[in-house]
Amino acid sequence: MLSSYTTVQQAGRAEFVIRKSRFIGHAAPVASEQEAIAFVERIKKEHGTATHNCSAFMLGERDEIQKQSDDGEPSGTAGKPILEVIKHQGLKNIAVVVTRYFGGIMLGAGGLIRAYSDGAVAGIEAAIPINQVLHQEVNVHIDYTWLGKIENELRQRQVLLGETQFTDKVIVACLPLYTEKDAFTAWITDLTQGQAIIDLGVALYKGHSIAKG
Repeated sequence: MLSSYTTVQQAGRAEFVIRKSRFIGHAAPVASEQEAIAFVERIKKEHGTATHNCSAFMLGERDEIQKQSDDGEPSGTAGKPILEVIKHQGLKNIAVVVTRYFGGIMLGAGGLIRAYSDGAVAGIEAAIPINQVLHQEVNVHIDYTWLGKIENELRQRQVLLGETQFTDKVIVACLPLYTEKDAFTAWITDLTQGQAIIDLGVALYKGHSIAKG
């Protein structure tokens, strides 16, 4: 599994006009090729009267799945530029559709490439790019007497937390970075003087905002 990758947070759309043609950029995170195809088909159905619904999507740790469609535009002027925007921005597990309602003025090949590229960028920005970072669930079983200290130390370290369970013991679900799981486990063991029982849960991705600057 990748330690992190960049995708988008949610489905988003943005609209603009170029020489009387109306363009709408759509983007969404997808987890499979079937999900990507379903997103493209949903947009095509939603904009069934549009002149074109051009698309591209890319999935996989090594970008194994890459598909594009010009949907009737001249070859290489729509789907490929959309896919190139995805690649240039380093995005994974994403589908993008750029809808065009023709306004009567021809844009030429260069104009189409720029318009569909701009549509992809706009749709991606509306969908909010984020980093998906791999975390490891570490379940820490402690006596109640340790809870205050553990909570304080975790807060100072800004460790992400899952659900805390209260039974005969307290089970604190911690979510350190996957790459730091061994060091984190050693730290907890030292902190509790070896009294904590620690077991590993699942590895999972958590979204982290991308700093703007």
